[in-house]
Amino acid sequence: MTEDTRNRTVLVTGASGRTGRQVVRAARAAGFGVRAASRGGEVRFDWYDPSTWDGALRGADAAYLAYAPDIGAPGADRSVAALADRARELGVGRLVMLSARGERQAEPTERALRDSGAGWTVVRSAWFMQNFSEGLLVEGVRRGEFVFPAGEVPEPFVDTRDIADVVVTALADPAFAGRTVEVTGGRPLSFREALAEVSAAAGRDVRYVPVAVKEYGEILAGFGLPAEEVAFMEEVFEGLLDGRNAGATDGVRQVLGRAPRDFTDFAREQAAAGVWTS
Repeated sequence: MTEDTRNRTVLVTGASGRTGRQVVRAARAAGFGVRAASRGGEVRFDWYDPSTWDGALRGADAAYLAYAPDIGAPGADRSVAALADRARELGVGRLVMLSARGERQAEPTERALRDSGAGWTVVRSAWFMQNFSEGLLVEGVRRGEFVFPAGEVPEPFVDTRDIADVVVTALADPAFAGRTVEVTGGRPLSFREALAEVSAAAGRDVRYVPVAVKEYGEILAGFGLPAEEVAFMEEVFEGLLDGRNAGATDGVRQVLGRAPRDFTDFAREQAAAGVWTS
């Protein structure tokens, strides 16, 4: 049964990020008091600076954890374990953590949270629809050429608003404590098919250019990413984009009792908002 969220405060880490912004919105709509935290915000929280943790955690009843830069990054498991221990000491009763569906490197971090003794829920997400409309990759869409090492593998893209609604339900409902939920969209699409839908919605051609993972790593290095980050991303992509995530799940419907948002609707909304206008 969903708990009364009035007079309950949720800490949202990464509150300026793709999922964090949506969790802030959904938590406020659900009646939570929201403490929106980020590295540069009014409430400071930095995974790499534990001195910022207590101020963000103290007085919160629950927290949404979005590890940056990636849930599977080296050291993420140790940081999450330490944060969960401190949260428990400060009386934060529930932790809901975003994870990546099919990412082998994320498994130690998930295990660290499960073993921490804190009240936990893991939300494993498919590739975000919003990766086409926000962040580094949107520039490729605007230029009309989207270069990515996904081949023709299908992916059930999920809307970050659905992720946020699932997270907030897990924060409010004790029935989801100690559970891992996989959230995807309802309709797998290859990246080529997804970009064809973007093209149709935007009224302009966006060409998909599949490349090998190593070639994509060279592109990332050209943008100035450190060699160790490039090597990590290559390792992640080699696994995530091998077809293991091609099937959809019913996680959104299980938690929310409705179908996930559809990619066509997402593309039309973003096009109408002028996101892909160069």
